[in-house]
Amino acid sequence: MLKTENIKGIIFDYGGTLDTNSVHWSEVLWEMYQKEQIAVTKEQFRECYVYAERELAKQPLIKPEHNFLDLLRIKVDIETLYLTEHDMWQVEELTRRACTEHVALRSYQRVTEVLKVSREVLRTLSARYPLVLVSNFYGNIHTILQDFRLEYFQDVIESSVVGVRKPDPKIFMMGVEALGLKPEDTVVIGDSFTKDVVPAHQIGCQTIWLKGQGWESEVIDESVPSLILTDIAKLSEYMLK
Repeated sequence: MLKTENIKGIIFDYGGTLDTNSVHWSEVLWEMYQKEQIAVTKEQFRECYVYAERELAKQPLIKPEHNFLDLLRIKVDIETLYLTEHDMWQVEELTRRACTEHVALRSYQRVTEVLKVSREVLRTLSARYPLVLVSNFYGNIHTILQDFRLEYFQDVIESSVVGVRKPDPKIFMMGVEALGLKPEDTVVIGDSFTKDVVPAHQIGCQTIWLKGQGWESEVIDESVPSLILTDIAKLSEYMLK
C-alpha cells in the first residue's frame, strides 16, 4: 500500500510512462505501421524493432541535439530499411521513405497528445515534491525535455550518460541520491514491472506501477508495487492526498 505520508521525493521513468501513458513503444509503432498499411507481420515488425534498438545502442546515431521527432525518424528508418533489405517488405525506396516519415509523424503526434496530460501531472506534483528522471535513453533526453516543455526535474539520470541501465538497481539509487533522500522516502513511478518496479523495490523505494500494454509477457507479482494505476492522469489524485 502506498504510504504518501512518507514520501518526500519522486523518481519518474520517461519512455512508456510519461510519453505513452503505459503503452510500450513497440505497440505504439506497430499501430502506426498498421495505419500506414505496411504489409509485414507482427513477428517481422518485432524483429526489425529489436534490431533498431540494438543498432541505436551500439552506434552513436542519436546526437544530444536531436529532438524526439529526429529520434523517431532515425529509429523508424532503421526498422523499415531492415525490412526491405531482408525481403520482408517489397516496396520502392520512395515509398519506404514516405512511410517512414508518416510513421514518425503519427507517433510524434500521439506523444504530444499524451504529454498534455503528463505535463500537467508533473507541474502539479513538482509544486509539492522534488522530481528526478531516471531513464534508459540515448543521450538526448535533455533536448526532449526542453522540446516538450517538461523541465520540472531537478536532476536527470540517463543510462547512456551514467553507464548504468535498468534493471540495475544502481541507477535508481543514483536517482535517490540526486534527490538527497533515503529510498524509503522516495517513490518510483514507471510502466515496466521488471525494469522499474522490481529494482526500485529492491533498494527500498515505494513504487507505483503504471500498468498498461507491455512488450512481452512477464512474471508479475502484483503484491510488489505499492500502488497500481492504469492512467497517469490519476497520479495527482493519489499523491496529493
